[in-house]
Amino acid sequence: MTTTQESTHGKESLATRGGLFGAGGRFSGGTDPIMEKFNESLSFDKRMYDQDIRGSVAYAKAICAAGILSEKERDDIIAGLQQVREEWRSGTFEIKPGDEDIHTANERRLTELIGPAGGKLHTGRSRNDQVATDARLWTVEAERDLLKDLSLLLDTISSFSENHLDVLMAGYTHLQPAQPIRFSHWLMSHAAALVRDAGRLQEIIPRTNLCPLGSGALAGNAFGVDREFLAKELGFNGVTSNSLDAVCDRDFIVDFLFWSTLLLTHLSQFAEDVIINNLLKCITIDDAYATGSSLMPQKKNPDALELLRGKAGIALGRAVGFTATLKGLPRAYNKDLQEDKVQLFDAVDTVKDCLAIATGIVATMVPNPNMLVKALSPEMLATDLADYLVRKGVPFRETHHISGACVRLSEERGISIDKLTLEDLQKIDGRFGDDIMSVWDYEVSVERKNVTGGTAKASVMKQIKDTRAFAATL
Repeated sequence: MTTTQESTHGKESLATRGGLFGAGGRFSGGTDPIMEKFNESLSFDKRMYDQDIRGSVAYAKAICAAGILSEKERDDIIAGLQQVREEWRSGTFEIKPGDEDIHTANERRLTELIGPAGGKLHTGRSRNDQVATDARLWTVEAERDLLKDLSLLLDTISSFSENHLDVLMAGYTHLQPAQPIRFSHWLMSHAAALVRDAGRLQEIIPRTNLCPLGSGALAGNAFGVDREFLAKELGFNGVTSNSLDAVCDRDFIVDFLFWSTLLLTHLSQFAEDVIINNLLKCITIDDAYATGSSLMPQKKNPDALELLRGKAGIALGRAVGFTATLKGLPRAYNKDLQEDKVQLFDAVDTVKDCLAIATGIVATMVPNPNMLVKALSPEMLATDLADYLVRKGVPFRETHHISGACVRLSEERGISIDKLTLEDLQKIDGRFGDDIMSVWDYEVSVERKNVTGGTAKASVMKQIKDTRAFAATL
């Protein structure tokens, strides 16, 4: 088709309909330019150009089977859509005035390319079910892609933990020294949260992966299109059950927004832990993830970690904000729903960036075993002191009180608890034997926690093995 023919077909189509999905024959007045800018979504929903074209290809096949298109018209439409897709991919697609959204732009260009047959594509279809289809396709692809990113992060954490299995550190509750643990156990605790995140994302995908195409504007399709065929053609697991609900259902986006909030909350907690350990010189972060000060030459600021920590609050705002948008909507499609994609795209981009940054930080950070051990204190073995008597048959509530008395005595004398003599300990309780002094060994303490999920070496190795195996399934 020549350029002149393309131009003629485009003008004819637009002139006939007064715009593809705009005023048409209903309105006689023009649109306020400010309203056009306020109303358009192409600036952001063009990200769904491929999904929109895939949906249109499938729909062309469906309405051909329903007798709306001839086979030639179907083939011309599909060939034209493939050309439109290539223009988007190559960056040569020309956006024109009146291209309100990705649906308008694609159909306008299709009609320019193949003529009036392009105008048949929208038969029985509404932008309401079209955008719902595009958004679901795009979201499922994004979610599956993020599972791969999570897999890489989990595998990186597992390998790092295995490589530093012998390093001990102080464990804290309330930011107070609590008990000795393995450095790898601490890191795998963050992996455990990420495993849950991955599992939740896997659970979201089937609810998202349902086909709304064929629901029309709200009441269904009047031309008997085979919705099950559309679902199969587009890779959906099934079809939505109610056309009215299908065009306004954005639960799948809320699901993702709240999922992203929890994931980023977990990454924020990880970032805070690393920031504190970096401050204490227990962990060195790589220069690639730090910045300097504009004034103080000695500074090495953990900016990447601080940004990871800060993203969770913004994510929560997105989730709550869009949920608030939904709460007052009457049934079926309303223009308010156009706001969904801004939040969705931002959330996906943020999560993808944060997972990449977190993976880089873990892969390049360096633990400082000497400083980590320095943070250990004998008082962290007070529970082991109590456990010693438990193994002699003394009830724990009694041994807890006895161990507390030992802590108090050491504080009164201004010495660490391991400096108390056997005589000092036996004055508090005569059941302490000569072997009590073996309690003051951090490695022994850690290895006693040899249960599933514990901090003993074998327990941590099982966590590493299980996490690595799970990551391989994502």
